[in-house]
Amino acid sequence: MAHAPAVLEFLLAQSENTAAAADGVPLHERNRRILRCLLSWVRVGCFSEMPAAALAAHPLLTFAFNSLQVSFSFDVAVEVMTELVSHHQDLPQAFLSKMPYIREALLLPALANRSEKTIAGLVCLMCEVGQAAPALVAEGSVQALALADALLRCSLAHFILDSDAQTEKRNAAQEIFSPVFSSLLDALLFRAQIDTDEHGTDGELCIPDGLAQFRMNLEELLVDICLLLGAPAYINKLFSGGWGLASQSIPWKEVEVRMYALSMVADTILQDGSPFDFSIIMHFVNILSSRAHSELNGCLSLVYKSFGDVIGSYSKLLASSQRILKSISSNACSLALRKLCEDGSSFMNEPQNLEILFWISEGMDAGNLRIEDEEEIISAITHALCSVLDKELRKSSLARLLCSSYTAVEKLIDIDRDQSLCQNPAAYTEALNLAVHGLYRMGALFGHLAASITSSLIDDDTVLVLLGIFWPLLERLSRSSHMENVSLSAAACRSLSSAIHSCGQHFQILLPKVLECLSTNFLLFQRHDCFLRTAASVIEEFGHKEEYVALCVRTFEALSSAASISTLNSSYTCDQEPDLVEAYANFTSTFIRCCPKEAIVASGSLLELSFQKAAICSTAMHRGAALAAILAAALESREHPSDGSPGVVLAQILARCGEGLMSNVLYALLGVSALSRVHKSATILQQLAAVCSLCERTTWKAIISWDSLCRWLQSAVKSMPSEYLRQGEAEMIVPLWLNVLHDAASDYLHSRTGDNVRNNHAYMQGKGGRTLKRIVRDFAESHRNAPMPCPS
Repeated sequence: MAHAPAVLEFLLAQSENTAAAADGVPLHERNRRILRCLLSWVRVGCFSEMPAAALAAHPLLTFAFNSLQVSFSFDVAVEVMTELVSHHQDLPQAFLSKMPYIREALLLPALANRSEKTIAGLVCLMCEVGQAAPALVAEGSVQALALADALLRCSLAHFILDSDAQTEKRNAAQEIFSPVFSSLLDALLFRAQIDTDEHGTDGELCIPDGLAQFRMNLEELLVDICLLLGAPAYINKLFSGGWGLASQSIPWKEVEVRMYALSMVADTILQDGSPFDFSIIMHFVNILSSRAHSELNGCLSLVYKSFGDVIGSYSKLLASSQRILKSISSNACSLALRKLCEDGSSFMNEPQNLEILFWISEGMDAGNLRIEDEEEIISAITHALCSVLDKELRKSSLARLLCSSYTAVEKLIDIDRDQSLCQNPAAYTEALNLAVHGLYRMGALFGHLAASITSSLIDDDTVLVLLGIFWPLLERLSRSSHMENVSLSAAACRSLSSAIHSCGQHFQILLPKVLECLSTNFLLFQRHDCFLRTAASVIEEFGHKEEYVALCVRTFEALSSAASISTLNSSYTCDQEPDLVEAYANFTSTFIRCCPKEAIVASGSLLELSFQKAAICSTAMHRGAALAAILAAALESREHPSDGSPGVVLAQILARCGEGLMSNVLYALLGVSALSRVHKSATILQQLAAVCSLCERTTWKAIISWDSLCRWLQSAVKSMPSEYLRQGEAEMIVPLWLNVLHDAASDYLHSRTGDNVRNNHAYMQGKGGRTLKRIVRDFAESHRNAPMPCPS
């Protein structure tokens, strides 16, 4: 050990010498030898006499850390760092400060590139840090959370690397990892608990800033744990506290932190779609609701808020409950509403109980509530009224509920006859705002009726009564000048869409009037995309009926004749009207998907114009909806080519527009904003390749084939100005992209067969889809400084 200082000085000098060696040894090989020598001396304790501060700042330590970023020396550098951490108890603190950088610069790229060697090395190093300094990790600093997050991602990498493996293997691996992350969840929940001794300046219990920041940093970790454990297991874990039913024995601070953990993963659990039993939550809510208002302070006030957050986050799952509002007229009123709606089936026949609900709904205009809250309240009341057993009482009650919103809209229409209101801007604005709220409430009523109509709880007579109130009012409103207001027209269209989806066949007799109304208003107010979206809803509901072919085609022609649609002929124009572009593309997609072949054939020229606009919009905000619809139609239609086949019409359109689309997609991947279009562009390319691959196997090959895709790509690359591509890049792109597109197309077509159809986005999870997205992202990343794209 007496020679250790001299050896370290020699190694340091060698590490700082970047000149070419006289013996011809490459620099990366020389650095590897330096690290190997350093590793041997670290193992015998060459730094044992050095102070902690000096060791943490030693240049050789920096050299070893920097070598982690070089693939040739990574494995030896990891060994050096691991040995240093295990031998010197003061080093983990210094290493922990570098954890966020390691996660972003080393781990995430390794996960993206599926580099098992790098992932395994980082796991060894990070585990050594965690074992050497558990107290530092327990403090819950940002660096410690980065370490925990990185380890979690490394463990999840097993599933990422084997995502194409058999289900049995994935399940077996999940059984191995689940206990680990279950314990991690326990530790995180314990660390995130509130301190009942922490009080603010006003004496009230509060969450300190440090804990609030810790909880904020936990969100991504909790989502990852939920995904790995699975939503059902995650929920069971949170509710497995073994709490007693008596309110006196409940550890409220444990309840509060578990409700926090539940609300943080609400989106993940809702997307999972697993059954969710709210009975235990409502059990606690009932206990809290039975407390006097004066008792809801300190810890209980935070618990009460946590339950409010949970109920608000999961409101879509609660058919008969609502998030706790600040006030309707008082907290007691909102509590009464929730209770009545939950238990309505047992006592809603009583007139005095119905009056409570009507009092709430009829006083809504004076409540100054948000539209979202009003919709939830009306949905809850509608649910309660649908449970009324007496048919006539149920019908009259629903009609009365609808009329409570009807009045606000009627008053706005009547303003045209009242000159004093017309000349009073404040009064008009108030009337307009009340009408908007009223229309959204009417839409909420019809939206909630859908399930009851489907299950025959609501009979045809009741539906006709409600439509008899609703449609004449909406028809009068649609012919008024007030529809120029964007908010009002959007609210009217929203309520109409809800009524159409709920009432279905009962709307058929009104269909010509409805579509004429939408077309006329769109031609009058051409920036109001809501008319296009509602027309698409009508086509989706009734477009498949052959008796409406001519009506649907006329509607398509009328909407396409608008000047605002005709001017969508450049990327710049599309960027100015992104909502209009999306709405028109959505209408076109719905038309293709839902209308009979006679309508498709008759609208061939309109569809081609729509597809050309979709190609132009690839560099703007368009999401490829029109192309997705064409692909779906091609996949679902297996007919042989003939002049009357809708599949052939679509294939012919794509054959004429494909080159323009490919060119626009490439231009979309240039410039500083290209990264935001990576997913959209990869999806369009994958769908385009899938169409060509599919047609290659059919008699449509004469119209469009894989060779068509090759020509489009070659032409698009060749036509790009030389300053947009690096030297030799044009020759490299075509074969590389075609090979990846072939695999991505196979993924897409596989996802559209058998049981795979249920997951519409499964194709992007296949190996080919992921590889395509990666090379598209790499292309966009390497061309961020290209000149502003300007496709022809």
